[in-house]
Amino acid sequence: MFPGATADRDAASYVVVGAPLDATTTFQPGTRFGPDRIRRFAETYDDYDRRTESRFSALDVADAGDVRPWDDTEEYLDHLAAELRSVTYDGAVPLTLGGEHTVTHAGVEAVDPDALVVCDAHLDLRDAYDGNPLSHACVTRRVLDDLGVDRAVIVGARTGSEAEWDRAADADVTVVPPEDARTWIDGTDADAFTNESVYCSVDVDGLDPGFAPGTGTKEPFGLDPREVRDLVRAVAPATDGFDVVEVNDRDDGQAAALAGKLLREFVRSHATARTE
Repeated sequence: MFPGATADRDAASYVVVGAPLDATTTFQPGTRFGPDRIRRFAETYDDYDRRTESRFSALDVADAGDVRPWDDTEEYLDHLAAELRSVTYDGAVPLTLGGEHTVTHAGVEAVDPDALVVCDAHLDLRDAYDGNPLSHACVTRRVLDDLGVDRAVIVGARTGSEAEWDRAADADVTVVPPEDARTWIDGTDADAFTNESVYCSVDVDGLDPGFAPGTGTKEPFGLDPREVRDLVRAVAPATDGFDVVEVNDRDDGQAAALAGKLLREFVRSHATARTE
C-alpha cells in the first residue's frame, strides 16, 4: 500500500494503481519493480505538509494495488485503461505508478483529456520503435495520433530522432527544453489550461540522471527535482489524471523516492485547488 493511502476505494478522491509493465524497455529493464519501490521509498515521508497545511492521510487516497501485466501489451493496456476508467467513473483521480512509459497510453485513454503535459528527456514521438508502435519510445505519438489529445507539452526534452523533431514542429506539440523549463513553469498556472482537461505524466528520466539514476534510458543535462516539483504543482489544478513512470531497481532508491514525493506533491496541490 502507498503510505498514507488510507481511504476506502469506493469513497476515495484519489486512487493509486500500480502498472508494472516492463515489455519494451530499450536499454536497462526493471520497471516491473517500479510500483513496489515507489511505495517502499515513500514510507519515510511525514504525513503533515507545512505548505498546504494538509495531512496526506486525510486527503482520501486509496491504493488499489497493481494491475499485473501479461505478454500481450495491447490487451494489457486495454484492461489497464478499463481499471483506470472505473476510477474516473467513481469521481476520483487515477494516480498510476509505472512501469514503463507505455502505461500512460492507458491513463490517457481512461481520462480522455484535451492536453498532455509530460516531463520527459525523450520526445517519444516515434511512430514505431523496432517495429512496435506501442513501444515506450512512441507513447506521446500514440496519445496525439490515436487517442485524440489536442496538444502535448513536453518539458525537459533534450533528445530524439530527426523524424521525431520533425513531428515536434507541428502545431499540436510544444517542446520546452531544460534550459527553458523554469521560465515555462513559473509562467504556468491553472489559467494556462482554461477550459482544458489535462493529463500529467512524469517520466523520471526527465530529471538529470544524477538525481534519478534508477531509470532505463538515462539522458544527461536534465531537470532538477525542484523544477519537476514545481511543474507538478503548477499543472495539478487542471489535471484529471497523473502518473509517474520509468522507475527501475538500478539505484539506491533515489528515483523511487522522487517519484513517491512527486505523487504526494500532486495530490496535495490538486486537493488544495479543489477547496479554494
